[in-house]
Amino acid sequence: MREIILDTETTGLDPSKGHRIIEIGCVELLNAIPTGQTFHVYLDPERDIPEEAFKVHGISADFLAGKPLFAHICADFLDFVGDAKIVAHNAEFDLRFLNAELAFLDLPPIASDRVIDTLTLARRKFPGAANSLDALCVRYGVDVSRRTKHGALLDAEILAEVYAELTGGRQAALIFGAGAGSSSAEASALLSRRPEPRPSVLTEEELAAHRAFVSGLGDKAIWNFYLVAEASAAE
Repeated sequence: MREIILDTETTGLDPSKGHRIIEIGCVELLNAIPTGQTFHVYLDPERDIPEEAFKVHGISADFLAGKPLFAHICADFLDFVGDAKIVAHNAEFDLRFLNAELAFLDLPPIASDRVIDTLTLARRKFPGAANSLDALCVRYGVDVSRRTKHGALLDAEILAEVYAELTGGRQAALIFGAGAGSSSAEASALLSRRPEPRPSVLTEEELAAHRAFVSGLGDKAIWNFYLVAEASAAE
């Protein structure tokens, strides 16, 4: 299953008041695994950047001068997204802006039923708790040290990690019978209690087919980290 993690930065909070998208960042997932394929663009909003918005993302009108208009990148964006599900945090915000931009070009809107809102997922999983992206990063131990300002691609990459945690996609963090939010170190300690490692049931042909599949995902594919660890353990 192909999914697209998406985030945007804008000039303000409401497209009906003339605010526009100034940055789009997307991360492709295939069967819940980042493939290394991304879409990232800065856009000229053809208007000013209010000070309150600049304080959030640090993107100035001077920086955006000469960047493409949404109309110039729309086809590439839609081609990248294709018919995949779109995953966003507080997705209604991003969807309103994207559909406003599409409406300017007389293009059909993105349907809400193809969008997955991680804020909704988090509220169902942690009712009454803080469920901002920052709060979820703290809860799941996702490293955000490189994030000094909001940025669409960086936030999409971080959201991909949070989404994996929310949906149980990060296998290293699964601990049977343990509480949610346990660390990978705790998982490793629990799993290491087996007296003898369980022998692999995979054939050499299956292992070779898996390596061939992973090699086509790109250098940033998460499986590469497991393959490095596997090779180190075998030495």
